[in-house]
Amino acid sequence: MIIPVKTLLRAKTRLAGAAGAHREDLAVAVAADTASAALACPLVARVIVVTADPIPAARLADLGAVVVADPDRGLNTALRAGFAEAVRLSPGDPVAALQADLPALRPAELARALTAAGEFDESFVPDAPGTGTTLYATLAGIPFTPRFGGESRARHLAGGAKELALDDIPTVRRDVDTVEDLRTATALGLGPHTAAVAAKFLGS
Repeated sequence: MIIPVKTLLRAKTRLAGAAGAHREDLAVAVAADTASAALACPLVARVIVVTADPIPAARLADLGAVVVADPDRGLNTALRAGFAEAVRLSPGDPVAALQADLPALRPAELARALTAAGEFDESFVPDAPGTGTTLYATLAGIPFTPRFGGESRARHLAGGAKELALDDIPTVRRDVDTVEDLRTATALGLGPHTAAVAAKFLGS
């Protein structure tokens, strides 16, 4: 499982107004909960974090992730760097990429998504609004061509990836960019790292 993590300077900028001085801590906490849930998923052999920032790198390595340096040439380039490491470590395994901002992610729901992905050469999970992507997966030996960013759902569909429109994986689809997203994720059940930071600024 590849998880790209932005530098803290760039992370969660749309939450700056609500989070204030807690924005960077929130970004690290969200990534930590995402990685922790992935590590707890029985179908995930390892988590490879791709980042150029030493703070989340250290935090996520402590949780058990393998950390790879981000070449800093965009999100999809970062994912391909993670893919290269995944293939080096285990060339016969399928590979998936997961957005780092899924603070309510549940291992069982991720397992359902990955089980569904195992039926197709290339597949993806759309985000909750239905325009972006939270998970992209390929089987072993299949070209890894992530198309994250902006309206990535349409690009993944156009590229031939199978859309996994499952009804029972809300925490896999609930990425967090705005305070409204965070409140929705809170209702689903935040992971402990995010919950501790969000409690400092998020009203009831």
